[in-house]
Amino acid sequence: MSLYVLAKEKLTGFVEALQPNFRVVGPVRTQHGYAFDDITDAAQLELIYPTTILPPKKYFLPQRETLFKFHTDSDEQGSRRMKMEPVFQDVQPTVIFGVHTCDMNGILLYDRMFETGYQDEHYIARREQTYVIGVECLSPCDDASFCKDMGTLTAPPVYDLHITEVDGLYLVDTGSEKGEQLLLKYAEVKMATTEDIRQLGQSLSSKWPRFRHRLKMGKDQLPSLLTINYGANTWDELGAKCLACGSCTSVCPTCFCFDVQDEVDISMEDGERFRQWDSCQLYEFALVAGGHNFRDSKASRIRHRFMRKAKYNQQVHGLIGCTGCGRCERACLAHIAIPTTLNALYEETQIDAGR
Repeated sequence: MSLYVLAKEKLTGFVEALQPNFRVVGPVRTQHGYAFDDITDAAQLELIYPTTILPPKKYFLPQRETLFKFHTDSDEQGSRRMKMEPVFQDVQPTVIFGVHTCDMNGILLYDRMFETGYQDEHYIARREQTYVIGVECLSPCDDASFCKDMGTLTAPPVYDLHITEVDGLYLVDTGSEKGEQLLLKYAEVKMATTEDIRQLGQSLSSKWPRFRHRLKMGKDQLPSLLTINYGANTWDELGAKCLACGSCTSVCPTCFCFDVQDEVDISMEDGERFRQWDSCQLYEFALVAGGHNFRDSKASRIRHRFMRKAKYNQQVHGLIGCTGCGRCERACLAHIAIPTTLNALYEETQIDAGR
C-alpha cells in the first residue's frame, strides 16, 4: 500500500468532506472522559487521547440489536403460520476515526469470530459499510495499559487508513484499496517522500521504550499458566472481592457474548427477536432450564473469564482474547486487574516449582 502526507490543518477539511456521505464517528471529550461518538462538528474530533470508556465495538455489535421481526396469523383452515422479515439495523456507510492499535486488535478478533465458521450476516453487513481509520499510539494511555505485553502495540491489518503524527504532520498509511480511494477523494494529501518514510520509521522505533512491561511472563506462556493454576486458591480470593457487575466485560474490546430473546406485543401476533450484550460474570449467564447453573460461584465465573481471555480464544480463533487496553482494570470497583492476577499465579507457580 501507499504512504501519504496530510497536513494537520487539513484534517478538519477531510472530516467535513466526509460528513455529507458518511456517518463520521471518533473519540470526543465528554464529562467523564473520552468516548467514541458521532462527529457533528469536525472540531470535536481529538486524535490524541488516552483511551475511551467503551471501545468502538459498539459500531459493529450494538448493545441491543433487532435481528428480525415476525408476524403470526391463521389461514382459512385455522392453522397458524408465521412470516419473518430480517432487520439490518444501523447499517450505513460509516467512518470511524482514531482507533487505537489495541482496539484494532479487538476488531481483528471480532472478524475471526463473526466472519469465519458460522458467519454472522448482521455483523458482516455492518463491517462492510465501515471504514476503520487507526491512529498510531506513540505513548501509553496510563498505568493500566499493558499492550506491550499482549503484542498489540502495532496495528493489525484491519485498518483502511492509519495515521501517525510525525514532526507536525500526519503520515497516512493505506491498508486497503477502498481506504486509499476514500483518502484521495475526500482529503487533500500528497505522496510521502523518502525523508517522510525515514522519519516515520524513526518515530515508530523510538516509541517502544515509552511503554512498560507489566507481565512477568510472555503471552505465549499464558495458556499453560492458566491450565496449571485451574485449581488455584486465587480464584476463590478474587470471587470474594468481585461484585459480579459485568463492567469488565462490557468495556472489553474483545468480549462478544450476547443473549437472544423474543419480544411479543400484546396482540400476540407481532414481535421481534433481538440480541443484547451479555456477560459471563453475571449469575444468569450459565443458568439453564431446570435451574442448574454451570458456574454459580463468582470464583468460577472469574476463572472462566481469564481462561477465555488467555487460553480458549487462542485455541478457537488463534488470538489471545486480551489486548492489554486496561479498560477492565479502570472499570473494576473491586480493583481486580489482569496483570496483577497473572503475575500472582506466575509467582506462585515458580514457588511451587522450586519446592
